[in-house]
Amino acid sequence: MKDLSIPLLRTFVTVARTQNLTNAAQSLHKAPSTISMQLNRLEELLDARLLERGQYGVRLTAAGRQLEEDARQLINLHDQIVGNYQHGTINGTVRLGTHDQYATRALTPILEAFVLSYPEANLEVFSDHRPQQLIKMLDDGKLDIALVEMPLRSEGGERLTLDELVWVRSQAHQVEQRSPLPLAVFPEGCYHRECAQSTLNDADINYRIAFSSQSRAGILTAVRAGIGVGVLPRSTVEHDMIVVESGLPQLPKTNTTLFIAKQVNEASTRLSNTIREGARNGLLH
Repeated sequence: MKDLSIPLLRTFVTVARTQNLTNAAQSLHKAPSTISMQLNRLEELLDARLLERGQYGVRLTAAGRQLEEDARQLINLHDQIVGNYQHGTINGTVRLGTHDQYATRALTPILEAFVLSYPEANLEVFSDHRPQQLIKMLDDGKLDIALVEMPLRSEGGERLTLDELVWVRSQAHQVEQRSPLPLAVFPEGCYHRECAQSTLNDADINYRIAFSSQSRAGILTAVRAGIGVGVLPRSTVEHDMIVVESGLPQLPKTNTTLFIAKQVNEASTRLSNTIREGARNGLLH
């Protein structure tokens, strides 16, 4: 029986997540030809076809979908074992504040990697839709780290990724044609909401708040139901939603920004580094 390589499995999981060899290569800082060779090697080891390659990307076969699940379990176990031995002395509490869109989506694999690698650290996550409130909590000593979305080139923090806000609607409802324009947004204090309102005011477009929720899931549900137009970072748009490219004014670009308190413990420093690494690997997109 041949042994499976953890690096090969990590490559496969990245390809399964991005469904694109070029994007996976960029995330892993490898040439696409190297990624392709590793995938071929993995298919040879397992004697199974894992991917179907097409013009616009790759698609997992039934065997590929099963391997993705098995590979994640094996990688997690591997990282947990290594973490127990290498990072067992890293302890203490880490208080992270972030937006719901990160906590429920992009941060999941990053936080999972941290918890497995640093089993003695105590992670506490606080979610709030108001970036300025999270920054204030950090300044007041109530948080160690804040990961928030900020206006492009705003002051403070460490800019990790570039994105842009877009208008989104459901495939079945052309709500952008209604007047006044119905919006499905976070409550007051959310940067998305403030951008939408100021942009519409500048364009003299009438609007109303049709749906408000502190939950990203709630907003997505409202958009899918045709209750209103939503505002999302382009990188987080769900596959069943349509970006409104015409008829509404363009929304601004943004930065995913990392704020760190002046004095933090080693565990907080390690989480900051894990978030940075995740950003470099494309996990925050």
